[in-house]
Amino acid sequence: MKKTRKSTLRRIFGLMKPYRVRLFSSLVLAVVIVGTTLYLPILIGRAVDKIVGPENVDFGGLLAILASMAAVMAVTAGAQWLMTSINNTVAYKMVRDLRTAAFEHLQELPLSYLDSHASGDIISRVINDVDQFSEGVLMGFAQFFTGILTIVLTLVFMFRINVFVTLVVICVTPLGMFTAAFIAKKTFVHFKAQSERRGDMTSVVEEMIEGFSSVKAFTMEDEVCRSFEETDEKLRSASMKAIFYSSITNPSTRFVNGLVYAGAGVFGALSVIAGNLTVGGLTCFLSYASQYTRPFNEISGVVTELQNSIACAARIFELIDEKTEVPDEPDAGTFTNVNGSVSLSDVCFSYTPQKPLIRNINLEVKPGQRIALVGPTGCGKTTMINLLMRFYDTDSGSIKIDGTDIRTAKRESVRASYGMVLQDTWLRHGTIRENIAMSNPDAPDEEVINAAKEAHAHSFIMRLPHGYDTVIDEGGANFSAGQKQLLCIARVMMAKPSMLILDEATSSIDTRTEILVQQAFLKIMTGHTSFVVAHRLSTIRSADIILVMRDGQIIEQGSHDELMAKEGFYHRLYMSQYD
Repeated sequence: MKKTRKSTLRRIFGLMKPYRVRLFSSLVLAVVIVGTTLYLPILIGRAVDKIVGPENVDFGGLLAILASMAAVMAVTAGAQWLMTSINNTVAYKMVRDLRTAAFEHLQELPLSYLDSHASGDIISRVINDVDQFSEGVLMGFAQFFTGILTIVLTLVFMFRINVFVTLVVICVTPLGMFTAAFIAKKTFVHFKAQSERRGDMTSVVEEMIEGFSSVKAFTMEDEVCRSFEETDEKLRSASMKAIFYSSITNPSTRFVNGLVYAGAGVFGALSVIAGNLTVGGLTCFLSYASQYTRPFNEISGVVTELQNSIACAARIFELIDEKTEVPDEPDAGTFTNVNGSVSLSDVCFSYTPQKPLIRNINLEVKPGQRIALVGPTGCGKTTMINLLMRFYDTDSGSIKIDGTDIRTAKRESVRASYGMVLQDTWLRHGTIRENIAMSNPDAPDEEVINAAKEAHAHSFIMRLPHGYDTVIDEGGANFSAGQKQLLCIARVMMAKPSMLILDEATSSIDTRTEILVQQAFLKIMTGHTSFVVAHRLSTIRSADIILVMRDGQIIEQGSHDELMAKEGFYHRLYMSQYD
């Protein structure tokens, strides 16, 4: 944990490097602020000494000192405003850099990372943890430096006034330092746990919102609430521990500060009685004693906040440090004018070594053929699609497009060869036109409309108040499942891909529309290779080759008529849908 904290701090300082000029300016201003703040008690002490007694006041000297005090306070206020402005700018720029780095890194992570991590936790790291980090950085480093500088310079000024009383103050100081150090170690551990529990909470809430209709349909409200309460209790427990240790910081340091001030007052008064210190000098010294202890109070609070920020930064850096997809080879090629021949040779793959999934699959697909993948849930159909798209690489064997191993080509080129329509639709926030034309944003309206017509989406689009300029809410919440699927199909038709992948692409469409869409697909994919994953076997009867999968293997293949004639697993699967 200590090593993690140190490495995180080093990386935070690394984030500051591009802004070192501004930070240096901020430090110079901090020196000015501390210097003028500490000079003010000297002027106050001199002013006190100008008031010797009744009818013995040096008004001329007093007015001159008051004018100097006004000037000093003006300089302090101006420097404070400028330093705060600089610190805010640097803090928010650092947060922008960190959040951008995290988001851009997400684009480079393999699908396996997203499959194995809760999306709520990832969102919490990019948004909540970065916000928590910014709050700590915003107040932390500037106050920390200012506090240290105040302590050092205050000691210098106090030594100039009275060495003996200053030594008394110093002797009590270590007690406050040890207290702050002990609390700082505890707070880091508990604030990190708090951040992790907060990520769990985000996951629970996001899961409930995404599946709200299912929760209602299965009357799972009580169970969902129990899950929320359990997660909330873990968050409460972690938060209480973090808050407890952070809350005892201020009282502990204030107690030590009281001892310091009391010691300075008692021994300072004895020095005045002994004639070694003037009343104005004692006033000045007590002011310094108060200013000397205040930074300990502030620093302890800052340290607590910094522990939270460092804990949050550690979680962000964990995300940024996740291994990206294996980079394409420098000499990786690109696919152009793909004919559509695909071959799989002895392909093996598993998500975890302990659980083999795809085993020794061999397949030869000729250009223009329609390949259907069928089989029970979990047999490896979607995994096959992930391998074809190179979302995952095979453990052994090879997949080739037009005779070229896809591992020797750029992933971007492999994926651009396919048009993909999934059962789970995805629409971005924007207009219908922007969503359909995603592959070619500058396409003329005629092409967008033609793609929508081929997908049989044009009619419902024109019934909308703003037609193609209708704005799609986040996730397409203002459209039905079938309408969203039609828009996704139109988007693929607009892209005119060399090959097509349909993963239950018509499952959300009514039977009549499905027939029309199938006709549109037949039109657009004539002469192009297509892979279709389907549970409704009636939709793939016209496929050239049907691959029947079970337990990660192809157990049967052939046309619909050939497989039905065999009266094997496919025959039983097909007939079961009509029982």
